[in-house]
Amino acid sequence: MSKLSQSKKIALFLEGNPNQRYTAKAIAEAITDRYPEDYAEKRANPRFETEQDFISQVVAEIGSQKQSILNQSDKIKWQDKPRPRVYWFDDGSLLVNDEPVPEEEPSDEAPINNTLSEHDLYPILMDYLKSEHQLYCLRIDEKRSKNNLGSGGNQWLHPDIVAMEPVAQQWHQYVKSCVLQGGGQSVRLWSFEVKKTLTMGNLRKCFFQAVSNSSWASEGYLVATAIADSRVEQELRMLSALHGIGVILLSVGNPSESELLLPAKKRPEIDWQSVNRLVEENADFKDFIDLVSNYYQTGRVRSKDWNH
Repeated sequence: MSKLSQSKKIALFLEGNPNQRYTAKAIAEAITDRYPEDYAEKRANPRFETEQDFISQVVAEIGSQKQSILNQSDKIKWQDKPRPRVYWFDDGSLLVNDEPVPEEEPSDEAPINNTLSEHDLYPILMDYLKSEHQLYCLRIDEKRSKNNLGSGGNQWLHPDIVAMEPVAQQWHQYVKSCVLQGGGQSVRLWSFEVKKTLTMGNLRKCFFQAVSNSSWASEGYLVATAIADSRVEQELRMLSALHGIGVILLSVGNPSESELLLPAKKRPEIDWQSVNRLVEENADFKDFIDLVSNYYQTGRVRSKDWNH
């Protein structure tokens, strides 16, 4: 028997659970659990270091296959706003009041989350990164930089949030020792640039700011609470494929519902020369690397040293 396409798997899952709205993440978890043999080879790919990495890839595929999913049945519906995007199978039994509110025409400069500043988003993002990705985060305040290079000398140098992923934390002590002595990586460092809304008007500026200030990290991400329309999302996918920066769609009301829209390309090595540039320039980043260094030496993480 030929293997079902992923779009068909999704359609069958939605049809089997009519009128229930599902995020791409929920669908990814459901279909990979229902068809484990179809995903065994992909799951075993060494580039997926964790189950979360694997699920994030399937989530990204679902986002790119939206039209193919909708083509499976005219009863499959989707709603893009408020994010995260949800899909469902409408069997016709929904009451009028149960139906989703029609989506308004997107506007490039639509005000979203006007009551929140970018600074308000930092703790929300860090909650998500800690709970969903087990990262230890610190805020980098550009005001704590020396700024002795003249006007524009530090432009696009500082990420908003940095994080450490202690990948060796649960490893056996023998393995930790081997990695340490052999020069292997027992941590991964992440970098995040935070914006409120991505539009066609600001997308490229925001994206290349993330490219600039995240190039040193194992993984770099552009984070936003809203994407204006499908044109912006399409452009993001193209830029992400070219430059390796990932995209996270942050849910302000429920951080656990945030969506890792596009996984970042994982860099095998940290750019320590760029790290040193940041350490010499910014006191917060110096504190961050001090904590990373302490983990390298002791294998222990003290939660109280990190932002929560």
